[in-house]
Amino acid sequence: MPDRVHQLPDFPWDSLAALRQRASAFSDPSLGPDAGRGLVDLSVGTPVDPTPAVVREALAAASDAHGYPLTWGTADLREAVSGWFAARRGVPDVDPAGVLPTIGSKELVAWLPVLLGLGAGDVVAFPRVAYPTYDVGARLAGATSVAVDALTALGPLTGATTPKLLWLNTPANPTGKVLGIEHLAKVVSWARHHGVVVASDECYAELDWRPRDAGSGEPPTTPSILDPRVTGGSHEGLLCVYSLSKQSNLAGYRGAFVAGDPGLVGGLLEVRKHAGMMVPWPVQRAVLAALGDVRHVAEQKTRYAARREALLRAVRRFGLRVDDSEAGLYIWATAGEDGRATLERLAARGILAAPGDFYGPAGREHVRIALTATDERVEAAVRRLA
Repeated sequence: MPDRVHQLPDFPWDSLAALRQRASAFSDPSLGPDAGRGLVDLSVGTPVDPTPAVVREALAAASDAHGYPLTWGTADLREAVSGWFAARRGVPDVDPAGVLPTIGSKELVAWLPVLLGLGAGDVVAFPRVAYPTYDVGARLAGATSVAVDALTALGPLTGATTPKLLWLNTPANPTGKVLGIEHLAKVVSWARHHGVVVASDECYAELDWRPRDAGSGEPPTTPSILDPRVTGGSHEGLLCVYSLSKQSNLAGYRGAFVAGDPGLVGGLLEVRKHAGMMVPWPVQRAVLAALGDVRHVAEQKTRYAARREALLRAVRRFGLRVDDSEAGLYIWATAGEDGRATLERLAARGILAAPGDFYGPAGREHVRIALTATDERVEAAVRRLA
């Protein structure tokens, strides 16, 4: 087996088995039959609410899928993605030729360095506190992964140290931090000067919790790497990754896409054709339906907003400080101690969260608390934390 496979980190969630068992054994009859028993799992951010009917109906209607699907996706799907960027992200100029459906976003994140032809001697950079698959993708390609807080942390750049690929994540998993227009514009200017491809993972963009605009009363729009105020009107060297798992409860469908520079996307398409990386036809139809229905997105955001407010109050009463957490499906919190100690205290109350060190050593004193539990389980967590 190749060395790069042996060099992959252990799958992090396996390390929570003992904590899960301890939390599952929780029992406090004084809290009542529902809140007083069993596990409240706030660790993995997997959706628990129903997939919208409009999406399920589209999937069923496309179930007679006897032929091979198009790797590039159908023209109407790519046009729908372009329209979604214009309507929901403030990006009016996404070329449908620069859109490509993917088998979930994690697949694209993990394989992008390989698809771009990166290998030994190439550098892939990503945030110091970040989704671990950015690092895994670099390792699968045999490239060097570098975690940095800022571009200046890369130091003086040479041919050997300049990244070939820079990952951004906004809103960020696990921190919930949102990068602003000015920040993104500086990154794009720097990347173009140095010939760096920028890929921005924006899967939580529809779940922005920042205050409404004081003047218009409109909810905030998470800036995209493809925003014309960022790009100067050109998507050259830029890719945006998006998934419908969070906004539409489609995690089981693996419905996602990448969009941006048509030249880059065309190169990805050619490799994916050879590798058989095709999104199934029924899933393509389901994604098309989800992109065309904004009502279910608003309804789901309302559910998460209520759970978030309840959990925010509860974790603060429990003595945790909440950092960032401006958007997304997580509360990024700390007690100023090793996050594993915080996890032990939560498990003693039957609550399982994720340790911050899953996301890099810089997250060691934090825990990530997911909003993805039913209303009943969230209420149980709130009562236990009180």
